[in-house]
Amino acid sequence: MSAEDRTDLAENRTELAEDRTVLAHERSFAGWVRTGMAAVGIGLGFNALFRTMEPSWLPKAIATGFLLVAIYVFVSAERRARSIIGRLESHNVAVLKPMRIRLLAWALVSATAALAAALWIVAQT
Repeated sequence: MSAEDRTDLAENRTELAEDRTVLAHERSFAGWVRTGMAAVGIGLGFNALFRTMEPSWLPKAIATGFLLVAIYVFVSAERRARSIIGRLESHNVAVLKPMRIRLLAWALVSATAALAAALWIVAQT
């Protein structure tokens, strides 16, 4: 094997390793989004399960705490993913665009904030 062939092979391996790293970071972002969605589910489930608890504001406050944790997770995941993807270069794979990451994260933040507001606005029956 010639020196040029070895160099080409090394470059190819490096490019594939960079692509794997990009995809790993996208999976990490997806994992954090799932964690945020789990926090939303726990908050809403807690509120539904304990809505008869006295004082009536306590289940709402606890559920709101979980919703705030979810918002923090969404924002943190978005910032980290965009930062890492901005530093890496993909070669053979299609990368999730930073703007799509931002749109997804902020849509989740908006929806979670709306849920938190709805918890407090909607009258208990």
